[in-house]
Amino acid sequence: MVQKYQSPVRVYKYPFELVMAAYEKRFPTCPQIPVFLGSEVLRESHSPDGAVHVVERSCRLRVDAPRLLRKVAGVEHVVFVQKNVLNWRERTLHIEAHNETFANRVVVNETCSYTVHPENEDWTCFEQSASLDIRSFFGFESALEKIAMKQYTANVKRGKEVIEHYLHELIAQGTSHLPRWTLAPVQEQDAHRQPGPQDPSSLEDTVIGSTPGLALESGSTDGDKLDADYIERCLGRLTPMQESCLIQLRHWLQETHTGKIPKDQHILRFLRARDFHLDKAREMLCQSLSWRKQHQVDLLLQTWRPPALLEEFYAGGWHYQDTDGRPLYILRLGQMDTKGLMKAVGEEALLQHVLSVNEEGQKRCEGNTRQFGRPISAWTCLVDLEGLSMRHLWRPGVKALLRMIEVVEDNYPETLGRLLIVRAPRVFPVLWTLISPFISENTRRKFLIYSGSDYQGPGGLVDYLDRDVIPDFLGGDSVCNVPEGGLVPKSLYLTEEEQEQADQLRQWSDTYHSASVLRGAPHEVAVEILEGESVITWDFDILRGNMVFSLYHVKQMPNSGPREQLIDKGWVLGTDYSLVEEPLVCREGESIQGSHVTRWPGVYLLQWQVHSPLDDVLTALHSPGRKCRLLYYCEVLASEDFRGSMSSLESCTSGFSQLSAATSSSSSGQSHRSSLVSR
Repeated sequence: MVQKYQSPVRVYKYPFELVMAAYEKRFPTCPQIPVFLGSEVLRESHSPDGAVHVVERSCRLRVDAPRLLRKVAGVEHVVFVQKNVLNWRERTLHIEAHNETFANRVVVNETCSYTVHPENEDWTCFEQSASLDIRSFFGFESALEKIAMKQYTANVKRGKEVIEHYLHELIAQGTSHLPRWTLAPVQEQDAHRQPGPQDPSSLEDTVIGSTPGLALESGSTDGDKLDADYIERCLGRLTPMQESCLIQLRHWLQETHTGKIPKDQHILRFLRARDFHLDKAREMLCQSLSWRKQHQVDLLLQTWRPPALLEEFYAGGWHYQDTDGRPLYILRLGQMDTKGLMKAVGEEALLQHVLSVNEEGQKRCEGNTRQFGRPISAWTCLVDLEGLSMRHLWRPGVKALLRMIEVVEDNYPETLGRLLIVRAPRVFPVLWTLISPFISENTRRKFLIYSGSDYQGPGGLVDYLDRDVIPDFLGGDSVCNVPEGGLVPKSLYLTEEEQEQADQLRQWSDTYHSASVLRGAPHEVAVEILEGESVITWDFDILRGNMVFSLYHVKQMPNSGPREQLIDKGWVLGTDYSLVEEPLVCREGESIQGSHVTRWPGVYLLQWQVHSPLDDVLTALHSPGRKCRLLYYCEVLASEDFRGSMSSLESCTSGFSQLSAATSSSSSGQSHRSSLVSR
């Protein structure tokens, strides 16, 4: 299996020419990298004007592996071939390396590049990626993969340290800057002698021109996300493998997701929730982004206003932060009439409020990150259970609580840093038995439960909250403005008719529909057109699998078949029905938006079916029952009403911060007659 690795872009806050001088000090040997045994130049060439220098080296690396593996393999070191292309004019160095040893069993390819920082010409960026394909290795494939991963992690970190070591050495020796390359007149007898990076001292003598003074201070610019310091400052410490997963998932979103994409902090939460398993994190994030779009969660903080009754009787609110700088939310669950709240405002209003708390929590984490100058990605929740009784175990209330836990677990992973439960009564184990199976193991590990007054002494709240933050009702010095809750008067309960109306409004507000698609059983939606020229618009997300989307026309409404399949298998294309939009292959994670101006009345069928190309037959045989999942919306408009309608615009209004590359580069024009726009 091919393993791919991608490092973030590291930033050296020194000019390119000085970094190149430091880089060349690594050869032919480098004591700072013990596994690097030495190198020799195989070939070397220069362009006629001296601007491009190409050098190919053979590098020997010691095998840092168990003795048994070295004995079986019969080698103590491996040979890599490295090709460097240094362009002084463009100020770039591109490096390609591959292994010669065991090339028939293991294929390692690595690419690196040094370029000028796009926002500061006196800084240099370094980027590194690699792939590892272990075809066969004497039965040690798994062990070798772990060893390779360990060495790659160590080398990524060591590589930056070595360059910085030689940069400091050059500066200590009095070389704080080197002039940039410019085309200089060359005497005929010197035509074959050009300056090269292996002799940085000669560069000063032969290159005409100078650089501005070198800024030695290590400042940073706001919004600079190329620097590795950004990762440590805003995201926390990550291993190179974790950084690689973050970058790969972000690139995938930029290529496939429409509009704005999540911030790095948001992506990282999903990776952590799936232990940095890239495919699982991508699937979870894709499902969540579609859920956010379906329920317009990005606009929740701007649109949601809790009912006055909820503000009065919901016993929860924000209260300063804990000792780690995490925002603190206090919930007095024991004092809250959950049954009364559900009967007075409904389950959906409670869910909306819980979601708004989670959205506000993420917003406060970002604010605390800026305030304290260190990454804060989660918040702390303090739950007071004094007053919890069997009335809180009302079955519909527990069912609603489980639903809320499921929604939060799926869409806000790793946002809870710590859950402090105090004054847990005897009935709490019953509630815990009911809800704990629905809480992930990672989240359960963050629970600290105190019964009675155990929270007051050492090992209690004082370990996590300052004394002046602990609420007064728990013996602290802080006056807490969180509502006290209390029983909701029955006179405020919704009538059965009002409850039914609330449920209907919720169903009508669900604009998007979901569907599962199996091989041989496409999902089809019939749209009846009464007038000749109308506009059918659609907007759908591929949640899982690859599909083919098509639009057909039939003269009359077909009979509904099994699995919502409307086109009869005995129908003949061109006779019984006709194709009006060319089939479009849609990949997992893509969002598609488009429209079709109809020419004839009748029935139009939107069809999604599993994509099974000929070269994917093997996959189909191994997983014939794999479901594809779809989230879709369609609408019919009169042609004169099409321009300016909600469907002709981007349907995903997002509160996320980063624009995807696909959106920024895509054309906004549409065909007058029909369009299929991949987002």
